[in-house]
Amino acid sequence: MAKKQGSEKTADQQPGRLKQIGMVAKVVHQQSPRTIPIAAAVAVLILAVFVVIGIWTGSWIIWPLTGVPVALLVGFIIFTRSAQRVQYTMLDGRLGAGMAILENMRGNWTMEAGVAANKQMDVVHRVVGRPGVILVGEGDPNRLRGLIAGEKKRVSRVAHDIHIYDFKVGNGEGQVPLDKLQRTLLKLPRTLDKSMVAELIYRLKALPPAMQMPKGPMPRNAKMPRGMRGQAG
Repeated sequence: MAKKQGSEKTADQQPGRLKQIGMVAKVVHQQSPRTIPIAAAVAVLILAVFVVIGIWTGSWIIWPLTGVPVALLVGFIIFTRSAQRVQYTMLDGRLGAGMAILENMRGNWTMEAGVAANKQMDVVHRVVGRPGVILVGEGDPNRLRGLIAGEKKRVSRVAHDIHIYDFKVGNGEGQVPLDKLQRTLLKLPRTLDKSMVAELIYRLKALPPAMQMPKGPMPRNAKMPRGMRGQAG
């Protein structure tokens, strides 16, 4: 019975996934019209190579059948990488773009959005992983300097000798471009094991909330990141 219910659930999810892929393909085509034709052409070319090898070796069935999944995989990889580049282009410069990237980090990462902010909507996010504590700021670099320094001082009360990194998202000097944010974090040395990471997260949760919503009117047409909305009330 459990297996049948699982199958029904998978079948229900399938149309949603196909619809999502279709929506992504539509956006990618609008932003980069050559991406899908190139991915399809590469897939066809790879399949053709496998067919030629099959003809040359006399294995009419094995090589073409092997070539189909390989061709589809390579074409899909080209498509997904192009979709990622389009995503970065669309998010670059927008409020909360760094948060969106951090939320989709692969691996054992814990992210808390908007641990510090000001009325100009500069924000600092806190990421915890095997490298230690990573503070990621979005906004004006000069204003972020004080926000990051304050959060680093607060975190150091419980982090002790654990390394605290800090980065600012942006395209200026000393900043990390949005499309390199994930890679930058993934390249950090992993000095903690899983138990140490869990203990660090526990200690950080024991810290009292530091961020308070700034007084005065908020900038017009500014939207708060999702992680901050719960603290606005």
